[in-house]
Amino acid sequence: MKRILLVWHSQGGRTGRLAEAVAAGLAQAADEVTIYNRQALQATTTELLEADGILIGTAEQFGYMSGAIKDFFDRTYYPAEGKMQGRPYGLFVCAGNDGLGAIVNVERIAAGYGWKRALPPMLVKGEPTPEQLNAAEEWGATFAAGLSIGLF
Repeated sequence: MKRILLVWHSQGGRTGRLAEAVAAGLAQAADEVTIYNRQALQATTTELLEADGILIGTAEQFGYMSGAIKDFFDRTYYPAEGKMQGRPYGLFVCAGNDGLGAIVNVERIAAGYGWKRALPPMLVKGEPTPEQLNAAEEWGATFAAGLSIGLF
C-alpha cells in the first residue's frame, strides 16, 4: 500500500474546500493507497518521511504560501533533508491574486527536499466553482492512481 500525505491550510475555507475535493479523489483509490489528510499545523515529520507521495494545499497570502504551510516546511525540512529524493508531489493553491508567488516558493522548497513534481500545480483564483471542485477531485484521483501503479 502506498501512503499519501495531504497537507493543507485554510483560514477562509476556500482552500479547505479544495482539500476536501482532492481527498475525495484520493479516496477513490482507497484499496491501493493510505491517505493521511492533515492540516499543516498537525502534520508530522514522521508522516512526511513515511509518505510515498505528498500533496500540498495552500492559500495565497501576501503573494506567498500560508504561514502554516511554511511552518510545516520549517519543522520538517532538516529532519527530512536527504531522505526524500524523488518522492512525487503535487501542489494546489487557492489565490486571491495570481497565485504565482505561492507556486514558485513552494516549488523551490520542494526542490530542496528533492521531490519530483508529478502533476502540474492546480491554481484556483477566488471562490472555487463546482467545476473547479470536480477538477480538484479528478486531480487527486489521478495522483493516487499514478502513485499506486508506479507511474510517479
